[in-house]
Amino acid sequence: MTTNPADLSLRFHGTGSGGHPELGSSAATLEIAGQPALLIDCGFGTLSAFQEQYQRLPPALFISHCHMDHIADLEILSVHVRLQNAAPIPMFVPLSLLPTLHQRVATYPGALAEGGHDFWRSFQLLPVTTEFLLQHYSFRIYPTRHHAPGSSYALHLPGRFFYSGDTRPIPEILHHRLSGDERIFHDCGLVPNPSHTGLPDLEQEYQASVRERLVLYHYANESTGQALAEAGYPVAKPGNVFTIGSQS
Repeated sequence: MTTNPADLSLRFHGTGSGGHPELGSSAATLEIAGQPALLIDCGFGTLSAFQEQYQRLPPALFISHCHMDHIADLEILSVHVRLQNAAPIPMFVPLSLLPTLHQRVATYPGALAEGGHDFWRSFQLLPVTTEFLLQHYSFRIYPTRHHAPGSSYALHLPGRFFYSGDTRPIPEILHHRLSGDERIFHDCGLVPNPSHTGLPDLEQEYQASVRERLVLYHYANESTGQALAEAGYPVAKPGNVFTIGSQS
């Protein structure tokens, strides 16, 4: 299968930090030829935003980490799959996240009033170590710097895009693992903290060739987004769609 680079895009359903009431939980869908192919994360409000856009259930998911603003809607999604008698949804999950993900969303007894509901029967669990295939595209994952080691992962489609997930700066990845053509969607707020990148980090940690390809998301509120934009960076907003073909 050969796809023109312009046929790939990333649509943001939310761009906020912690499930912001107006910005939503940070989540995006990879579209191929205008059709949804992979939902990245599924936190508070993500499922309803996805269904409003596409009028269907997600065809596949990738989970970057297990904070509830990135996984909270998985429970209700599992019930939708059961009630609609839909096929299990492929879910790509970094291997080290599985115990936490299972404990947080799959162990509640009696999740459905009618009984007999098992969270995992709604999904085709596909554990990932370093890479996975979807519609003939080969995606790579990398552990990022967010709380404990191995607790959060970035998603990379070489030559097309890099999605950081929640992270501190990761120059060891962005300077050495990318081809130079990818659009880079990066977690960023105004002030650095032990789990997230802040605006001062960008110039301190990244070369100009990386900074010029950044699109920032996962910020605290609209005023923060405006400040990031005034600093010269493109800032994703809910509903924005970005072409993720070659930047050459």
